[in-house]
Amino acid sequence: MRGTLIGLRARHEDDVPILHHELYEDVPTRAAADTRPWVPVPAGSDQSPFAVTAPNPDVAFFSIVLLETGELAGEALLWGIDTHNRVAHLGLALRPAFRGRGLGTDTVRVLCEYGFAVRGLRRLQLETLSGNGPMVAAARGAGFVHEGTLRSAAWVYGAVADEVLYGLLAEEWKPA
Repeated sequence: MRGTLIGLRARHEDDVPILHHELYEDVPTRAAADTRPWVPVPAGSDQSPFAVTAPNPDVAFFSIVLLETGELAGEALLWGIDTHNRVAHLGLALRPAFRGRGLGTDTVRVLCEYGFAVRGLRRLQLETLSGNGPMVAAARGAGFVHEGTLRSAAWVYGAVADEVLYGLLAEEWKPA
């Protein structure tokens, strides 16, 4: 699937060591991006969050690639896909060299296309730390609405932080 700047494709085995090194082994950043505690996991392990797995109806993993060069820019996913209620959560992580270039908003838009047009979902949501300005900007840029703040809901690298919740309904979505 393609956006303006990025494409989403299936994760390849050669993506795993790069994503694992740059997105998982950066402990402070990973701790801020995941609700689970960080534990050391080798890149080649099937326990790596980036390991290529069999298709799963509850989650869709993607690699983000730049359309212009084909470079691996990061990872994106729909998770907690609930086909009964037709809702899912979305998330993404960009490699450090690819941050600050507008790729997050483009990625969120393509994830919305996948969720609404391909999967037939009626609601997408994302949760992020209130201080995660780039993700908040990407959500707002894709049309998501702030639905609430969960005060002191996250334990992040030795401190508590607020989480914010954003949602987008299928009827609010504006395809590119």
